[in-house]
Amino acid sequence: MMIIQHPLLMYLIASSYLLASIEGLKPSHHHSASFNRSSFPSGFVFGASSSAYQYEGATNADGRGPSIWDIFVRAQREKISDNSTGDVADEFYYRYKEDIALMRDIGLDSFRFSISWSRILPNGTISGGVNQKGVDFYNFLIDELMSKGIEPFPGLFHWDTPQALEDEYGGFLSPKIVNDYRDYAGFCFKEFGDRVKYWVTMNEPNILSEYGYARGSYAPGRCSNYIGNCTEGNSATEPYMVTHNLILSHAAAVKLYREKHQASQKGLVGVTTDSMWLVPKFETIASRKATSRGLDFSYGWVLHPLTYGEYPKTMVELVGDRLPKFTQEQSKMLKGSLDFIGVNYYTARYADDSTSNSSNYPSYTTDSRVNETVEKNGVLIGQPTTASWLYIYPKGIREILLYIKREYNDPLIFVTENGMGDLNNRSLPISEALKDSLRIEYHHLHLSYLLQAIEDGVNVKGYFLWTFLDDFEWVSGYKLRFGINYVDFENGLNRYHKNSAYWFRNFLKKENVSTAFPLLLSDM
Repeated sequence: MMIIQHPLLMYLIASSYLLASIEGLKPSHHHSASFNRSSFPSGFVFGASSSAYQYEGATNADGRGPSIWDIFVRAQREKISDNSTGDVADEFYYRYKEDIALMRDIGLDSFRFSISWSRILPNGTISGGVNQKGVDFYNFLIDELMSKGIEPFPGLFHWDTPQALEDEYGGFLSPKIVNDYRDYAGFCFKEFGDRVKYWVTMNEPNILSEYGYARGSYAPGRCSNYIGNCTEGNSATEPYMVTHNLILSHAAAVKLYREKHQASQKGLVGVTTDSMWLVPKFETIASRKATSRGLDFSYGWVLHPLTYGEYPKTMVELVGDRLPKFTQEQSKMLKGSLDFIGVNYYTARYADDSTSNSSNYPSYTTDSRVNETVEKNGVLIGQPTTASWLYIYPKGIREILLYIKREYNDPLIFVTENGMGDLNNRSLPISEALKDSLRIEYHHLHLSYLLQAIEDGVNVKGYFLWTFLDDFEWVSGYKLRFGINYVDFENGLNRYHKNSAYWFRNFLKKENVSTAFPLLLSDM
């Protein structure tokens, strides 16, 4: 055993106590004593998450058709911070066996990946032709995972709409996509469902709608010109249309699975949601109401219809006629169309009532009338990281889990993403870049609060870190590294365990790891 030498060592040890004091971290058996996977209930799943466009590369290989991200990174290249693309990414398409061997070495129970719709159906539809080489890849991937004792946890859609459907009718702007998505999902259920027990229909529909159609910073890059740098779009209406069609597509796929496949395959189907946790900025009624509205406009936007068959009342009142309506038949199909909820949690914000009058420039970005900030009285909500948007607020993972338990009928939950990124410092030797002490601290604190939520009675059965490998991080390109494994993008894409990977390996192999001193690792 040796102490990791890192210039932030003493600062980070001290910061763990600083965070504890700021966020009310109360000592308990799993905060002050040994801590490993045995601290969690038997059968609790530990895994890692990924997505097709961020990992696979091989975008022009073996019959894959383009997705909206393939087009976006070229047509609106200025929106990618390093002007990069996912053309190569991690080359997971070619190196999946090598990466699965690393997963087995660390001891992961499960791997969450997404299926590239356009790799299987290059034209987006069954009638447009099935790409058998794409189907073969996912069969090989699932079989390789299972041969190594790792549960496949596939997603059907992670923001990469086939460009063919975008060109034909506007993708998720059109209700036509509901049937095409349902058919694609049905093909996957039939082809892979004999081995898959957990399906994620969609990753973060709310984020796709906000950043792809309200802010214009993600593919397909649409927004009103008074919101962002977009040549077309409408931030007042399109985000709501897109989410409407996304959740109807989800419900149609779930209905199909339940009617034709669930009895024989015995799998579960869910959706993942993401939002910053919101904390009332002040002890006032206005701040508390703003917090509630903000959560309705993020989590509730997706989870309320899928639980209760209708949008949250606050959205109906504030958005008015711009919010699409469900028919009675659609409402019935939506209600209860979840076997589990996937929660993606990273950070938090303070929420207060917004005083701005946006009536002349309506937009999803202002409709909730919430002002989100990162500080109160000059004090940050949590420790900053090199990712400008991410402040460490581990208490939020417990709070969001309790919130979902309370508001959405105590569902089965998986934490499907949790992690933090470092800036990619190209001048730093790899040996130094592997010393990711703050990431260890981040995951350890979040796992501690996750365990508190379990003890509070939340029905959460798994934790997936984001992410296993450094990858293409959307508009950040390769400037942010979220992986517990370092990928050398400059020299052959070689993989190296970061210190956090060794920490997770020790944790999963039931070696005691101390919350107070997470920087002490073995096997270095």
